[in-house]
Amino acid sequence: MYVAPNRRNASRVNFATGIDVHVVAIDGTWSRKCTMLDVSETGARLALGASVAGLSLKEFFLLLSSTGAAFRRCELAWVNGEQIGINFLREIATQRKERKLPIGQDSFEAGGGPRPEN
Repeated sequence: MYVAPNRRNASRVNFATGIDVHVVAIDGTWSRKCTMLDVSETGARLALGASVAGLSLKEFFLLLSSTGAAFRRCELAWVNGEQIGINFLREIATQRKERKLPIGQDSFEAGGGPRPEN
């Protein structure tokens, strides 16, 4: 198996068994369970367990909790089979201030984030 070199500038944390997470479309039209294999300040590596064909991965949410309270806005960095690399998107502080949303609430739902499908 080919292992790509580490291209992240930030140090990474590897999870021995992975962490269960969800990826969800920005507009909520799709959701997929997946496993976070490693994470850094700037991105993560996920195992989706299925093809990403047909999913709009230009921008999406990574839900870190089942309630959607902990999430990151992301973009696709790379695809290698059923694994993907993602970059965490950062919003300029002035844009957040103009919209008057608290930190972590970048979504369209009042509850703080999109909800995963069961």
